[in-house]
Amino acid sequence: MKTTVLARFTRKRIERIRWGQSFAAILQAAMIEPRRFEVTNHRVSISKLPREFHGFRIAQLSDIHHSPFLSEEEISAAVRKTNELEPDLVVLTGDYISHSTEYISGCARVLGGLNARHGVYAILGNHDHWTDGEMMSSALSFNGIKVLNNENVRIELRDSYIWLAGIDDLMVRRSDLNLALEGTHEGETRILLSHNPGIIRKAARAGVDLVLSGHTHGGQINWRLVAGREERKPNSWLRRVKRPNHRMLRGHAQLGSTQLYVNRGLGTVVLPLRYGCPPEITILELVNQ
Repeated sequence: MKTTVLARFTRKRIERIRWGQSFAAILQAAMIEPRRFEVTNHRVSISKLPREFHGFRIAQLSDIHHSPFLSEEEISAAVRKTNELEPDLVVLTGDYISHSTEYISGCARVLGGLNARHGVYAILGNHDHWTDGEMMSSALSFNGIKVLNNENVRIELRDSYIWLAGIDDLMVRRSDLNLALEGTHEGETRILLSHNPGIIRKAARAGVDLVLSGHTHGGQINWRLVAGREERKPNSWLRRVKRPNHRMLRGHAQLGSTQLYVNRGLGTVVLPLRYGCPPEITILELVNQ
């Protein structure tokens, strides 16, 4: 009898602990993790990088999704943190808003506070186009941010240079990689901004050195972590990048000589939740092999 009572007590206690753990996980996913920006430092080795650019640091922000779930104050905090890191260049890889034009001006104004020695550059994402791409682009430009729409710019340092190209979003079928790379050559260092990482195969065929993307939010919820399973190796995600709207790719991967980095983003969509996948500010340091 005592054993039965003890067993019931133990089961109830275990159930309460599990409910408590579940509640804590939900609380973290909804209230804590979406607001806990993480700075990720990653070194990118490029064999043909000019020596003058060795140690050149690029800050990447992506998928801000300014909305009731990510305020101007929170975006400002990310901007301040980025400026504290003193990058040489800042790139923004799309999706600044989610569904309403009322957030465009405020988001662009706050992002206009970003500072970098060699400028701040941006591309548009699918949500920007679905809301009002022209309005978003104009607002960014008004606040001193250069939007690369199937075009490129030469980043110069002393007597050397690298190319920074940007393409329009794949999902709205406005991207033109050939136009974005026009005037550049494979023997030169070329970095491509593409909101959607689905461009990786075309970029690899074109000989691009580095692709910087967003779009996926890293999945927002790391289900493998929830299930207590090991993380996939980064390159394993490449085998699954067949559809432009693939939702799970994050971090660094490589296809041939082309490297890819997918930022987890700052904001959220569908549900304002993150678990095991905190918002990210990326610092990419270019090095010559």
